[in-house]
Amino acid sequence: MSLKSKLAIGLGKTSYQILHNGFHRGSSLPGKLAYRLDPKVLQDLSQDYKIILVTGTNGKTLTTALITKILQQKYHYVLTNPTGSNMIQGITSAFLAQSSQQSPAKKIAVLEVDEANVAPICEAMTPSVFVLTNIFRDQMDRYGEIYTTFEKIVAGIKKAPQAKLIINADASIFNSIDLPNPKIYYGFSDDGHQNQDLRAKFNVDGILCPQCQHIMHYHLITYANLGSYFCPNCHYERPQLDYQVTAVEQLLPNRSTFTIDGNTFSINIGGMYNIYNALAAYATGRTLGVSVAEIHQAFQADEQVFGRQEVISLGNKQLTIILVKNPVGLNQVLATLETDPDSYCLGFLLNANYADGIDTSWIWDGDFEDLPFEKINPIITGGERWQDINLRFKIAGVSTQQLQHATDLDQFISALKQQPQTKIYVLATYTAMLQLRQKLINSGDIKQ
Repeated sequence: MSLKSKLAIGLGKTSYQILHNGFHRGSSLPGKLAYRLDPKVLQDLSQDYKIILVTGTNGKTLTTALITKILQQKYHYVLTNPTGSNMIQGITSAFLAQSSQQSPAKKIAVLEVDEANVAPICEAMTPSVFVLTNIFRDQMDRYGEIYTTFEKIVAGIKKAPQAKLIINADASIFNSIDLPNPKIYYGFSDDGHQNQDLRAKFNVDGILCPQCQHIMHYHLITYANLGSYFCPNCHYERPQLDYQVTAVEQLLPNRSTFTIDGNTFSINIGGMYNIYNALAAYATGRTLGVSVAEIHQAFQADEQVFGRQEVISLGNKQLTIILVKNPVGLNQVLATLETDPDSYCLGFLLNANYADGIDTSWIWDGDFEDLPFEKINPIITGGERWQDINLRFKIAGVSTQQLQHATDLDQFISALKQQPQTKIYVLATYTAMLQLRQKLINSGDIKQ
């Protein structure tokens, strides 16, 4: 290790301790400082680790958290980046945060990585495993179309041709390029559906056959463009599954029960999309030698995941914070809210910073019209672009009496506390979620 790298690591660790202990912060700044002093610092920090890299449009943070819980059943300590700070600086900070007392004999790291940062990260480290969740249209000002996003991921994978790929087989884009890596596929079983001939909605991305460009058909569609696809023109089809969900027994906003390969599991988080995340984590755990019983134990751990259906006590109210950032993810969240049998208050915080996506037009692809507005009162909008989401709710049919807005976060939180409803959901873009959490940390509503 060079002197420059030692100085960078020392500076990074010191800044992390100051920020974390004094200000309850430090997810990316320590890494930024260390990286500025030595651009090769991450290479030195990660050199002794077995790296599992998780990437894709949606589900990275929860999948990373679940894989970490699963591997903790087998390994004494698993390094990870739990806050979703998933670019080079944030990942560097995750390594800097590790104390010398935590350093185990077998070093393993489970890292969520931003799609556009996969190649730069793979310059600094060589992953043993890539876990690929999905690719949907997301922050087009940053990523461009889905094929551009996939190319960024592939550029990183090509730097580690020996790494195992744990692939969502239900996403056809992942099978559009033949890579030399060993592949493991997970997805939803189509048993009993083989005779069905379905098509995705007309406005869904990624439904053209990657071989002949004809529109693909499906035996089974779980949501958006995911499912058991086939091309009637050239006979391209989904690969055979190694791990599969065979049944979904329960779907509620705060709980899901499902069966994978004959084993029934429950997680304390709702939504079909989160069953995919659990399946990806299961496939990773089994690939790395974790038993089914140990995975059961990991899924039963009732731990909050940063900003992803994170439940917070706000006085006598239950507040659930849910990150939203693109049309497919938003629609899955809205579909999950539809399963709540109770009445509730709904908040929406919309920002348009770089990390959120500067273009907010994606909210117009959200299926707000399907929400059970008779059970929702009031709807409170906020964030830097509250006018945009306010208008979207009005177009969806929300009455003026039912719709409120807040011009700042203090006003937004105050409005939530004043509502008679004891159940509150707040949908928030990334920077808005961070700002809301910081306010709730400062007020003592979130315990650090």
